[in-house]
Amino acid sequence: MAPTVQIIALVAVGNLGKYVCEALIADIRYDVVKGHSLSPKYRVAYILTGTYQKRDWFSERNIHTEESDYSESSIRAILDASGASTLVSFLQAADTLYLDLHRAWLAACLQSKSCKRFIPSEWAGNVDDYPQLPKFYAESRLPFRRILQETAGIEWTLFNCGWLMDYFLPQHLTRMPAEPDTFPIDPNAWHACIRGSGDELQSWTQTKDVAAAVGELLAAPSWEPTTYVTGQWGTFNEAIRLLEAHYGREFEKTYKTAEEIKGAVDDNLDLWMVSGAAACPREKTLSQRDRYFRHINFATLDDMLKGID
Repeated sequence: MAPTVQIIALVAVGNLGKYVCEALIADIRYDVVKGHSLSPKYRVAYILTGTYQKRDWFSERNIHTEESDYSESSIRAILDASGASTLVSFLQAADTLYLDLHRAWLAACLQSKSCKRFIPSEWAGNVDDYPQLPKFYAESRLPFRRILQETAGIEWTLFNCGWLMDYFLPQHLTRMPAEPDTFPIDPNAWHACIRGSGDELQSWTQTKDVAAAVGELLAAPSWEPTTYVTGQWGTFNEAIRLLEAHYGREFEKTYKTAEEIKGAVDDNLDLWMVSGAAACPREKTLSQRDRYFRHINFATLDDMLKGID
C-alpha cells in the first residue's frame, strides 16, 4: 500500500518562502509541481497568497495557489479542502498585525480536520535567551509564543537562523532585497556601518540552506519548541575583512556606538545585533544539526563567496 501523502501549506510566501518552494521542488520527498512523476511522502500543493500578490512566479513553476484574505475562516477552508497537515508562515509584520493574523491561523489549524503542525514566522536569532529582541518582537512574537505555550492539540516550533547570509551579496546575485538601513554591510554601495565594536558574535546562514533545513524539519517525526540553524558564527569585522580580501577593495566605513544604539528610540535591529541576540545558541544549534540537519552541508561566508565566482 502506498504511503499517505501529507500536504504542507505555506502562507504569506515572500522572498524567503520562494527559496523554500524551490528547495521543496528539488527534494524528491515533496511534490510541489503538478504532474510530478515520483511518489513523494509529502505534497506541497497549497501555497497560500494574499489576493494582492502576483502569481507569475508560482504559475511559471506550476505551483498551485489559493487566494486568501488571511482570515481564520479563509485559511481553515483552504486547510480543510487541501487536507494540509502543516502550516508554515513567512509573514513579515512588525506590529500587532502579526499577532492578530497568527492567532487567526492558529485557530484555523485547531479547527481544521487535519492541520496539527504549525511553524509561525520567526526567522530570527537566539529567542530562548533574548525573547524580547529584536525590539518589535516584544509586541508581536512574544505574546504569540505565550499563546502557543498554553495551547494544546497542535505541535509547533519557532524556527530561527540568524542573519540571512545572502545580504552579503550584491542585489543581482540574490532574490533577497537589499537592506542597507538594517544590515551593517551594503555590498551594493560598498559601505559598512559598524554597530558597537563590530566584534559582537552573530549567526548567518545562506538562504538556500535555510530552505533546505525547512524541508528536513517538515519531514521530522517530532519537533522541539525552538529550532536553530547556523551556517557560520562570526563577527561583522571578520566579515568585512573577508569581503575586502575577496574583492580587493576596502569598504567605506561609518560607526554607531553601543551607547548611541541603547539610547535610540528606534534601533532598527541594532540592539539585536550588538547584544548577542543575533547569534543562535551554539550548543543547541549543533545538537539540532546532528538530530535534524545532518544531511545538509551548511555553507560559510567564504564558501558562498567562492561558490559565486
